[in-house]
Amino acid sequence: MNISLAELARHLDAELRGDGEQMISGVATLAGAGASDVSFLANNSYRSQLLDSKAGAVIVRPELADSVANAALVVANPYLAFARTTQLFDNRPILSSGIHPSAVVAATASIGRDVKIAANVVIGEHVILGDQCEIGAGSVIDDHCQLGVGCRLSANVSLYHDVTLGDHVRIHSGAVLGADGFGFAPNQGRWEKIAQLGGVRVGNNTEIGANTCIDRGALDDTVIGDDVILDNQIQIAHNVRIGDGCAIAACTGIAGSTRLGRNCTIAGGVGIAGHLTIGDRAHIAAAALITQSIGDGEMYGSGTSQMPLNEWKRSATRFRQLDSLAKRLQKLEKSQQGKA
Repeated sequence: MNISLAELARHLDAELRGDGEQMISGVATLAGAGASDVSFLANNSYRSQLLDSKAGAVIVRPELADSVANAALVVANPYLAFARTTQLFDNRPILSSGIHPSAVVAATASIGRDVKIAANVVIGEHVILGDQCEIGAGSVIDDHCQLGVGCRLSANVSLYHDVTLGDHVRIHSGAVLGADGFGFAPNQGRWEKIAQLGGVRVGNNTEIGANTCIDRGALDDTVIGDDVILDNQIQIAHNVRIGDGCAIAACTGIAGSTRLGRNCTIAGGVGIAGHLTIGDRAHIAAAALITQSIGDGEMYGSGTSQMPLNEWKRSATRFRQLDSLAKRLQKLEKSQQGKA
């Protein structure tokens, strides 16, 4: 990919300060960029690298434009402009057109126009693939699944039966949608399996990370909204509902029947108990354990921040003493009240 700075400025709706004829052939960090690269500054922690950067152009906010050594692309939101720039230089391998000879496609499946199906893919009965879908090598799409327009499944994605994807859904390798939820009834020391009769529904423009698992519903469907981004290695249990625009980082686990509102942000390693309601725009900090419902716009965290090991050991010892200390304090308060 080669693009002139003038063309790039038009694409980003940016003010260009520099030579519009200069050609750009890559995107790089401030420290690693060369004369043919475009870089960006969105975090002031990297401002010290700006003056020494060899980048041919830097995407910056207006107040930093005069600090750029070479050309500047001036925008209100440099991080958003950076994202749109990377899309121009996307180097993802493109699947070959058509259906690979090793793929197995059921006779009852409906395949849209311009669909690309790679090697060793299995497409089940009565599956519907929308136009311009891409199915990576080794992926399995079980019976009665429906994929909207422009969906992209990377290699080795598994969709169990009755999974529905909206338009332009991206699913990364190793993800599993529609596996059985964790439903068992105790019976005299043994477990009786509860058949999981629901499915999974995913909205439009949602991205699901590698090795993430979304369980099917026990009766109703598990539902993921529009414009949701799910990181790698997330577990979403049966009958969870995630609202539009949520962002959930890696290694988070959400137990059954919990509901997240719109535009929630969940940091990495969070555990959310079942049957809770998380309000719109709620934020949960990393490694938090959530056991009660959260209202709209509320922010929660739990656990402890890092500290030197010896200090942490002392704190852990004191934590074990809290119950004893509380009882002694109650006893002391009662004795003081008796003397009053």
